[in-house]
Amino acid sequence: MRPPSLTTRRVAAVSVSLVLAAGAAACGPEDNDAKSSGGDSTPHKGGTLTVLNSNPQQDFDPARLYTSGGGNVPSLVFRTLTTRNRENGAAGAEVVPDLATDTGRPNKDATVWTYTLKAGLKYEDGTAITSADIKYGIERSFAPELSGGAPYLRDWLVGAADYQGPYKDKKGLAAIETPDARTIVFHLDKPEGEFPYLATQTQFTPVPKAKDTGTKYEEHPVSSGPYKVVINENDGEHLVLERNTYWSTSTDAERKAYPDRIDVKSGLDSSVINQRLSASQGADTAAVTTDTNLGPAELAKVTGDKELAARVGTGHFGYTNYIAFNPAVKPFNNVKVRQAISYAIDRSSVVNAAGGSALAESATTFLPNQKSFGYEPYDLFPAGATGNAAKAKELLKEAGHPNGLTVTLTHSNAKDFETSPEIATAIQDALKKAGITVKLQGLEDNNYSDTIHSVKTEPGFFLAHWGADWPSGGPFLAPIFDGRQIVRDGANFNTGLLNDKSVNDEIDAINKLTDLDAAAKRWGALDKKIGEQALTVPLFHPVYKRLYGKDIKNVVISDWTGVLDISQVAVK
Repeated sequence: MRPPSLTTRRVAAVSVSLVLAAGAAACGPEDNDAKSSGGDSTPHKGGTLTVLNSNPQQDFDPARLYTSGGGNVPSLVFRTLTTRNRENGAAGAEVVPDLATDTGRPNKDATVWTYTLKAGLKYEDGTAITSADIKYGIERSFAPELSGGAPYLRDWLVGAADYQGPYKDKKGLAAIETPDARTIVFHLDKPEGEFPYLATQTQFTPVPKAKDTGTKYEEHPVSSGPYKVVINENDGEHLVLERNTYWSTSTDAERKAYPDRIDVKSGLDSSVINQRLSASQGADTAAVTTDTNLGPAELAKVTGDKELAARVGTGHFGYTNYIAFNPAVKPFNNVKVRQAISYAIDRSSVVNAAGGSALAESATTFLPNQKSFGYEPYDLFPAGATGNAAKAKELLKEAGHPNGLTVTLTHSNAKDFETSPEIATAIQDALKKAGITVKLQGLEDNNYSDTIHSVKTEPGFFLAHWGADWPSGGPFLAPIFDGRQIVRDGANFNTGLLNDKSVNDEIDAINKLTDLDAAAKRWGALDKKIGEQALTVPLFHPVYKRLYGKDIKNVVISDWTGVLDISQVAVK
């Protein structure tokens, strides 16, 4: 998933320029209060908000987007049944109603979910939004030509596995019922207590069938949100949004929609974006970025400037960078070798390689250290800040390697401060102290991704990362550790090839819970149980720091996204 441009995809699956361009800590962001550069700090309606981005907002069709909580720019145009709570810090990791009157009403075993739409919902043309439109919007996301969105519905809905969308199968999905214009009912294959989280994905956006233009719909999708698309040039490189006059605050408590106009300019170099935001001149005084972080060198300059430092938003997104082991490859089939490496890790040097403590927080748990994930602090193989070489050598001796061993660490050549050469070299230096010689194998980014996500080519020892589709332990632990999700002939993310019945059963048991707080505690306990097998070595959670223009007011950064929420921003 992709973190902070928040075109979020399973981060392990897609290398994200989000992570440093991208969104974990028990506390919320540091600089998220409403701010301005003097004068009246009260947010007012009006003006133009400029968005400066590296990555174009491609595939601007709700069927094709893979977002977390509805995304950032997309959620200005697309409303969904539920959405993320638009508040600072931990409160922002909660799911709240959007088009629906509540977050969903499950039956006893959470296999049937019912939603009622709010009264008075309208599209940009003034026509009413109906439950049939939401059903149709979901169905079209199954069409092969509109693929790219979150895969859960194909897995979760009864009889949906082979559905090919409404263009080929006009009967639609029987698993989705619309008994009247304001009611929609979902029938699931198995209990899913976290269905309200899934209903934040853009696939739950209503699409009027009569206005559907297939693959061209992205050029002018029909707005259900506070803004409509008036310009979409070069496949999302330049987007201009203006007010949807039929949107009403009476039906939308989440989006503030202060600016009259939003001008999204993409395809810019990250250094140029940060230079423009730093200078904050002309239109850039009212500018933000939704996908570009400050790097270590830039942050050092900003930190020394009081005025610039006051214009940095700090956030945390559910994301973990880690070492992965393949136990099918020797010597990593020996748990004591894996434990030895866990003890030998020097997290201080890894954090420094990732940009320093301002941009990375050391991790000893796989789950990010936020309450919504069920974070339970543990350190099963305490290495301290700089590694425990003596304990590592002791375990190597027990594993039959009294004179140490030589291993190969696979990493990406991409300069992402995550899986890149800097991180690999820090690990190489730390393990050398424990008698482990590490040879580095750097691969170009696409080759790296293909190699580590194939069971046939997966190396024994490599760098990886994972980000949250929503702030819960479920989409974090299940793809990586559920044995039933091992893919032998496709993209596989269960890198440890773990197929433990007790783990699988606990995942199923937690999925039945509709009490998300209770579920979170169970995810935390499961994280610790899995951690005992030393299939990964958690390294660090990234911290996101982004500049914004001096006329930007009402900065809100939640623990769901880790980045500034432009639905809250004011420029006057």
